[in-house]
Order: sequence, then C-alpha cells, then structure tokens
Amino acid sequence: MPKKVLYDLIEEASDKDILDIIDFANYLKLKNEEELFKDLQLSSERSTDFWNNDIDDEVWNNV
Repeated sequence: MPKKVLYDLIEEASDKDILDIIDFANYLKLKNEEELFKDLQLSSERSTDFWNNDIDDEVWNNV
C-alpha cells in the first residue's frame, strides 16, 4: 500500500521534484547502510573483547 501511494505521488510530480525524490531516496539508502555498518562495527568490537584477557595474553607472550 505505501508503495502505491509513493508511485502515485511520483506520477504526479514534476521532473525537478522527481530529482529531489531520487536524492532523498538515495539519502535514506545511505543512512540505512551507515547504520548497518555501525551495527557491524559494534558487533566486531564486542567480539574482540573475548580475546582481551590476562590468560590469553600470558599464553601468547610465551609463544
């Protein structure tokens, strides 16, 4: 249903407005990709905490 509303709005929009709609859609896409990247980065940082401990440090110091 929301896609139909958007489609109808695009059908009625001028060429200039369509360019603005495209710019906004690209902004939303980039924003979502940045949020996904931040989530992946945070997950990665949390997983490295597992290796940051005194026991493993001592073992690897003697290798």
